[in-house]
Amino acid sequence: MPDSSPESDPNVTPIETDALIIGAGPAGLFQVFELGLLGIKSHVVDTLKHPGGQCAELYPDKPIYDIPALPVCGAQELVDRLMKQVEPMHPVFHFGQEVQELQKRDDGRFLLRTASGTAFVARTVVIAAGLGSFQPRRLGVEGCDALEDRQVHYRVRSAADFHGQRLVIFGGGDSALDWVLDLHGKARSIVHVHRRNEFRAAPASVSRMKELVAAGKLDYIEGVASAIRTADGRLTGVTIKRTDGQFQDVDADHLLAFFGLHPKLGPIAEWGFELERKAIRVDTAKFQTTVPGIFAIGDINTYPGKKKLILSGFHEAALAAFAIAEYLNPAKKVHLQYTTTSPIMQKRLGVTE
Repeated sequence: MPDSSPESDPNVTPIETDALIIGAGPAGLFQVFELGLLGIKSHVVDTLKHPGGQCAELYPDKPIYDIPALPVCGAQELVDRLMKQVEPMHPVFHFGQEVQELQKRDDGRFLLRTASGTAFVARTVVIAAGLGSFQPRRLGVEGCDALEDRQVHYRVRSAADFHGQRLVIFGGGDSALDWVLDLHGKARSIVHVHRRNEFRAAPASVSRMKELVAAGKLDYIEGVASAIRTADGRLTGVTIKRTDGQFQDVDADHLLAFFGLHPKLGPIAEWGFELERKAIRVDTAKFQTTVPGIFAIGDINTYPGKKKLILSGFHEAALAAFAIAEYLNPAKKVHLQYTTTSPIMQKRLGVTE
């Protein structure tokens, strides 16, 4: 954990909190809830300007099928439900800020500073930062940057925006195939482009795409984007360099590219944790890192048998909450209580006075 940098303002009065959560994705939001049930208030910091993490940023309209008791739930819907659930806990959110510094004080608490100059003194820290700082891999074709988020897209915020449009969708992974299949029949036309005849997507999705191509319901080109065509500052089409060396022009209103992400831990990598393949090692009893008082949940952590599922993040948040309560009050036994019968928890939930 590095010392405070010269840019840090020592005159800033730190915000004191029992728990600071880094990351406002599903795992981080559920951590707020689980801590709140145990009477622990929390502050939450996220680099994005809104809650939801990858769910809200990368696939808000994408359906999720493995959330308990919800047969199907849109990613943004899940975020909205979690935000509603944490309302009784009164968390304080600090959006659009990246924690850049973390150091342990002599009194055992942690001093953290964001790039915006906000300072925190926290008794415990929970890192729920997903894949860390991330950026989508871009098309790399001249002129695309000026059209980004207008006609060149690396995420789908609203599927309805592409209904009735001429689309070219790039990529061979699950995201690309999911949107090819989802927007089929809704878009005016779809051309799917991938650089090779091998796919990373689920075999069933690839088979379905090929069936639609064979039926003449969408087009597939093996190749890469070579150039874009514009008129009056608007995209009109894209030129594809096919794997056979030929060039093919395709008319398009929008380009959607899904080449994956550049995941980076950013400053987290310098904070002294034991890392394994850019993930933070934790124990499976407390989900505590190798630094006592700092915990890690969700996609950012690793342990034997780890599965990167939202469901797993929820489980980790629940156990981390009990471990945090014990860390904050080591002399006090933390009893398991049930929300259906505990008057204390029902009061914290706002169910009873």
